[in-house]
Amino acid sequence: MLTIVPILLPAVVAAITLLRSVRTTRLAAIFSLTSSVLLVAVTIALFAEASDGVIRVYRLGDWPAPFGIVLVLDRLSTMMVLLTNVLALCVLVHAVLTQLDRRGWHFHPMFQFQLLGLNGAFLTGDLFNLFVFFEVLLIASYGLILHGQGAARLQAGVQYVVVNLVGSTLFLIALGILYGMTGTLNMADMAVRVASAPAGDQALIRTGAQVLIVVFALKAALLPLQLWLPRAYSSTSAPVAALFAILTKVGVYAILRTTVLIFGAEAGAAAWAPAAWMLPASLLTIMAGFVGVLAARDMRLMAAFGIIGSTGTLLSAVALFQPDTIAAALYYLPHSVLAGALMFLVTDLVARARGDTDDTLVPDRPFARMGQLGALFMLAAIALAGLPPLSGFIGKLLILSASADARFAAWIWGAILLGTFLCILGLARAGSNLFWKSRADEYAFPDGETPQPRDKAIAAAPAWMLCALLAALTLFAGPVTRNAEATAAQIFSVGDYAAAVLLEQEGTR
Repeated sequence: MLTIVPILLPAVVAAITLLRSVRTTRLAAIFSLTSSVLLVAVTIALFAEASDGVIRVYRLGDWPAPFGIVLVLDRLSTMMVLLTNVLALCVLVHAVLTQLDRRGWHFHPMFQFQLLGLNGAFLTGDLFNLFVFFEVLLIASYGLILHGQGAARLQAGVQYVVVNLVGSTLFLIALGILYGMTGTLNMADMAVRVASAPAGDQALIRTGAQVLIVVFALKAALLPLQLWLPRAYSSTSAPVAALFAILTKVGVYAILRTTVLIFGAEAGAAAWAPAAWMLPASLLTIMAGFVGVLAARDMRLMAAFGIIGSTGTLLSAVALFQPDTIAAALYYLPHSVLAGALMFLVTDLVARARGDTDDTLVPDRPFARMGQLGALFMLAAIALAGLPPLSGFIGKLLILSASADARFAAWIWGAILLGTFLCILGLARAGSNLFWKSRADEYAFPDGETPQPRDKAIAAAPAWMLCALLAALTLFAGPVTRNAEATAAQIFSVGDYAAAVLLEQEGTR
C-alpha cells in the first residue's frame, strides 16, 4: 500500500496549500515540510522493501496489466524516489530558512506538484503515464522558475516551456507510432510484443524508439539538446535550481528503463536503438559542460554547466548498456545529483552574503562568514569536479574501470579526464576570486570589519546536510556499490520485470 503514497501525499498537500487561508500563511511551509519528512520516511521504507530483489506491482483500481494503470516497485525506481525526496527535503528547508518561499504565494503548491511528477515518473509502469507525469513536471517547474519574478526569469521560463512543448509533441508522436505497432503502452507488455513483432513492423518500431529516446535525451540535456538548461537554471533562484538537479536524471532514468526493457537484445531491428549515437553525444556533453564551467562568469551559470558535464559523464557509462557500466553509473548518479544541488545552495548562500555583487565571479569586499562559506564552496567544488576524497572520485573510477575494455575506451577516458581538468580550472578560478582575492587589502573595509550576516548561521544547515550525504556515499561505497550492481542485474532481468507486471510471479499487490 505504501507504493501509492509518494504520488498521493504530494497531490493532497499541493491541493491543501492552494487554499488561500493556507498559502498566505506559514501553514503552507508547515504542511510542505511535514509532507517532505513523511515522504523521506516512506521512501526509505520502500527502498528497504525493494532490497530483497522482488519486483512489486501496485495496480490502481485492481485492474490487471496491460489494461490498468500500474506502479512498479523495484530497486531502480525506489532508489530514484528516495534520492528525489531526500534532495527535496534539503532544498525545502533551505527555502524556508532563507524565506525564498515567501517571495510568492504559490511556492509550496508548485513544490509539491513537482514531487508528484518526479515520484510518478519513477514509479509508473506505462509510457502514457510517464508522459502525464512529464507534463506535471513541466507545469510545476515552469511555476518554480518564475517564483520571485523578474524579466530574466520570464524569458528563460518561456524558452524552457517552448522547448519542452516541442519535446512533449515528439513524445506523443513516438507513443502513437509504438502503440500503432504493438497495441499497448504498458512497458512490460510492449517489451514482450516488440520482441515478437513481425519483420515488417521492425522499421517503424525502431523509428518510434529513436524518437522516444531523443525526447528523453532532451530531458537529460544531452548535446546538442542541452541549450535550454544553462539559461533556465541560471535565471531561476538557486534553491529551485538545486531541486532541478534531479530533472535531468529523469531523462537518464527513462533512457535506461526503456532501452534495456523494451529495446534491448530481444528487440530485433530496434535492439539498442540509441547506442550508435548516444556515446559520442555523451562525450561531447562532458566537454560542453565543463568548458562552460571554465568560461562561466557567475556561480549560477557555473553550477548549471556543472550539471551538464556530470550528466554527460553519467550517460557515457549508460550508453554502453552493459551491466558493469550501468552499475558504475548507478553509483555516480546520486553523487552527481547531490553535488549539483550542493553547488547551487552554496551559490545562494554566497550571493546573499555578498549583497549587491551577488554571485558574479569577481573579487569584492570581504563578507560575513567567509570561512564557513569558503569551506562549503571547497567541498562543493571537490564534489562537482569528482576529486578525492568524496564519492565523485570513486564514481568516476568505477566508470573508467568498467569502460576499460569497451571499443571506445580511449575516447571515454580522454573525455572524462580532460573534462575533470577543465572543471578543476574553472572552480579554482571561481574560488580564488570569491574567497582569496576578496581578502586583499584593496577590498577591505576602512574599519577592518565585515558587514553583519544577512542570514542566521542555521541557513547553511541544508548545505552541510548534503555534504554529510556525500560523505556517507563515500564511507559506505562498498554497500552502495553492491546495491548498484544488484540494481543493474535486476534492470537486465527483463523477463522477471515482465512476469511481475503481467501477473506471472509473486510480489504483486
